Amino acid sequence: MTIENKEAIILSNKTKTKTKAKARISDDMPRLFVYVKHDREDTMAGKNYIITIQRQFGSLGRPIAQKMAELLNIKYYDRDILDLASKEMKLAKSAIKDYDETSYARMKHPLGLGNTKMQDYLFSVQQCIISEIATKEESCIIVGRCSDYILRHLDNTFNIFIYAPYEARLDNCVNVLGFDAAEARTMIKQVDKARKNYHKYYTGESPDTISNRQILIDSSLYGVDGTAEVLVDMVKKKFGLTDIEK
Repeated sequence: MTIENKEAIILSNKTKTKTKAKARISDDMPRLFVYVKHDREDTMAGKNYIITIQRQFGSLGRPIAQKMAELLNIKYYDRDILDLASKEMKLAKSAIKDYDETSYARMKHPLGLGNTKMQDYLFSVQQCIISEIATKEESCIIVGRCSDYILRHLDNTFNIFIYAPYEARLDNCVNVLGFDAAEARTMIKQVDKARKNYHKYYTGESPDTISNRQILIDSSLYGVDGTAEVLVDMVKKKFGLTDIEK
């Protein structure tokens, strides 16, 4: 994907106005939302579907998404998007990783790493990549990066928010993610605040909003495998899937 050659709809977060333009990033374009225009209007006709997953820190949303991709035998996108962005930006992954949503440094300091232009640039590039992924004929799962908001204009998406009670998240942080108890409490507090700021900054909405979401599920009810299985059953019913090819 070459961003400079993509026709897009550019939305300024400040003015909330839309204009057709070539998707490009420059110093005089702060906090832009860039949406690739899809040639294929009837997305369901292509028989592909896109699952987006947003999650609370410690809810184990990532392993649940990975298990879902395995059960559905579809592509899984998460940190791969950062790899694609680094290639598009012609920068080493190490030079931009702290500006990505999944970085712990980014989580704790979502808008305060000292270079907001780089943060906005990376976000806009990732938006174009996510939109490009959505044009493919293959089904997939996309984790995080406001993907449900970015793809809200499509009708072949299934948007999920995974959460869990505080004590369950604390237990996951200690026993699954490997933090000590004090560090886990600090991380939950900081990441919750950071993700709220990140999502609000780029979408104008809280990360736990019901807007653009079909399912909000407590992962502590069924665990990783059980939650994935419940969600896969919903996906199958939503898109009329029968046998999944292995």
